[in-house]
Amino acid sequence: MTNPAETLRAAAASRILVKDGPYGTAIQALGLTAADYAGGIASNHDQKGNNDLLNLTQPQAIAGICDAYIAAGADLLATNTFNANRISQADYGMEDKVREINLAAARVIRERVDAATALDGRPRWVAGSLGPTNKTLSLSPRVSDPGYREVTFDGVKDVYREQIEALLDGGVDFILIETVFDTLNAKAAAFAAAEAGDARGRDVPVMLSMTLTDLSGRNLSGQTVEAFWHSIRHVKPVAVGLNCSFGATELRSHVQALARVADTLIMTYPNAGLPNDLGAYDEQPETTAGFIRGWAEEGLVNIVGGCCGNTPAHIAAMARQVAGLPARAVPAAAPALRLSGLEAHRFAA
Repeated sequence: MTNPAETLRAAAASRILVKDGPYGTAIQALGLTAADYAGGIASNHDQKGNNDLLNLTQPQAIAGICDAYIAAGADLLATNTFNANRISQADYGMEDKVREINLAAARVIRERVDAATALDGRPRWVAGSLGPTNKTLSLSPRVSDPGYREVTFDGVKDVYREQIEALLDGGVDFILIETVFDTLNAKAAAFAAAEAGDARGRDVPVMLSMTLTDLSGRNLSGQTVEAFWHSIRHVKPVAVGLNCSFGATELRSHVQALARVADTLIMTYPNAGLPNDLGAYDEQPETTAGFIRGWAEEGLVNIVGGCCGNTPAHIAAMARQVAGLPARAVPAAAPALRLSGLEAHRFAA
């Protein structure tokens, strides 16, 4: 059986790969009603805004978005499952649909990707998206009780395990643990992926992408990008990177910091600039793509794409801008003791 991690690394050695853009932005543009979201599924909750449920109720819409990103030049296509976990779906009363949602999501993207590759012979990969949930393991939601937690590590791990099993059954190549605001949540997801792999007798390759909460370059649990890398390096991710947070201008120095220390592929997908007063993104495709080209020319990236506000036009512009540019050379890591708290610590051998 073809090893997706090996084929992706081989492709990334010769060129910069392109990831797709967000589903949320594309779904908002469809103007769907609450009835469109719910389809024929009975519920006591308003399902409008439950983008993950659309994998069941409007699969043709999800397929259409995927096709648009493929046409734009995306090599790595993610599933529409950012909130398709038991914790997040509890807001909509759809906990019992988690497996169905993830299975359908993986199958629709797998089908569109395989159909495109059958037509042009170009290799493409499917990443099963795991969002951070709306709970945090590192911090207490109660100011007066800093030791309190709404969830446990094992509980979060089990929530992710359920999602991962369905995504793997649907045919994804990678598990993408993205928009990481709490490193401990990400560790629970990575542990769940490892457990799923052990149960199947094979490796389940993962990618991780951190999101920053402010310009100081830390996530919500307080870690710098270097400390984040030291915390999850043992997972041996196929790619590590940054997404969401800000636009490319604000993320650049943090991408530089991560690219210096990570001995794996760097994947970055920023927002389309910063939102305006109405929460919309005004940055034009060629502007965003120009910033991405600057990263590529500096040798910082292996995989590029877009998060909030990006459209297929943004992804197409990125694909044009990085075409023909050399990929970042993955550095060899010298032997050292690497530790992390909120800061990274390295002790040379």
